[in-house]
Amino acid sequence: MIDNPLKSLSDYSRFVGELLGQPNVQSSTVAVWSDSPYTSVAEGEVFFTNGLRLRMREEIDLDAGLITSYGYEIYLGDERLYWYDDFPHPNDPKLASTMPHHKHIPPDIKHHRTPAPNMSFTYPNLPALIQEIEEVGKR
Repeated sequence: MIDNPLKSLSDYSRFVGELLGQPNVQSSTVAVWSDSPYTSVAEGEVFFTNGLRLRMREEIDLDAGLITSYGYEIYLGDERLYWYDDFPHPNDPKLASTMPHHKHIPPDIKHHRTPAPNMSFTYPNLPALIQEIEEVGKR
């Protein structure tokens, strides 16, 4: 297994392809491409057999092996259930433990945020997202 698939466009493309080839994934439009010799983007939607849908966008620094920016939104039909983003909220002390990573949840989904210890810039977030989507779908 590759130590850090975020260091190579081909490694990350393969990593994403293998993750999205699982039986719980119905279909996907996720594409991984390079927009410079040192950066790449992963973007698209993943449709799960449990009816949930993930919309995602990641920007990756291949040279450093880091996710530099991300946004993940989880839907059931047209209803956005929750989302993750990395926009910092330094004046919100309850988010300090995972700054800038956080999750927006109901009620008042835009302003109700919780820490997101499962999100990172240093390793792929898709495995944690897929696991969470499987668990949400069982409820």
